[in-house]
Amino acid sequence: MRFLFPSDYFNPKKADAAYSEQVACIQNAGFTTSVISLESLETGSSKIIPAPTPGLKVVYRGWMLSPGDYELLVSVVESTGASVLTSKADYLATHYLINWYPLITDFTPETKFYSVDDDLENQLNRLGWDGFFIKDYVKSLKTSVGSIINKPEQIKTVVAEMQKFRGTIEGGICVRRLEDFVTETERRYFVLSGKPFAALPDEEIPEIVFECAKRIESQFFSVDVIERRDGTKRIVEIGDGQVSDIIGWTAERFAQLWIDS
Repeated sequence: MRFLFPSDYFNPKKADAAYSEQVACIQNAGFTTSVISLESLETGSSKIIPAPTPGLKVVYRGWMLSPGDYELLVSVVESTGASVLTSKADYLATHYLINWYPLITDFTPETKFYSVDDDLENQLNRLGWDGFFIKDYVKSLKTSVGSIINKPEQIKTVVAEMQKFRGTIEGGICVRRLEDFVTETERRYFVLSGKPFAALPDEEIPEIVFECAKRIESQFFSVDVIERRDGTKRIVEIGDGQVSDIIGWTAERFAQLWIDS
């Protein structure tokens, strides 16, 4: 197993500083690491340094990539004779909300999917919900007006701000029904090869995380669980494990899950 990190922009042989602690811990755990220039993917000049041994399995750990860029990354890895742990199809299976939502509808807020070109205000009026959480297939708006609205006419502003601050709407528009969550209870779990892991070795893992591990076939993904005001555990997000931050985790614990799996 080799872990592939984004390279530093000014030093293509060194990992980006944002991942330096993970690199050190992964290496201390006995795994090898390489870097790749993500900026060079579209030009076809990206190289993996050092190149993985043919037949080796490669795990990407880095920034979120568009479907096109992830496909290019896979091509670079496969050109060395190595293979990726997560195929493009598996990457999108957990990276895009529209793909994982149907598998766990009973564990997560009700969600509707629309095109940017739809009459969104009218669609929200038809739903008749008390509140709406707006995002695209991957991210929500964390700046400006934010992502939570109570009036359907506000969605035009949210979408415009998403396009302004993010540069693009990825996939389409997701409208999630608001639930009464207790913000400070949110926790991130990782699932690797069907086995769930928590940020602490002795931490109790909610049953819904085990259920996700059964229903979702991807090799490596994250599950974010939060508690509703009535005490019910709910899933607010699932993501590809390769591009999920280690929120609430130490780099040492993250490295350890690869040994324990």
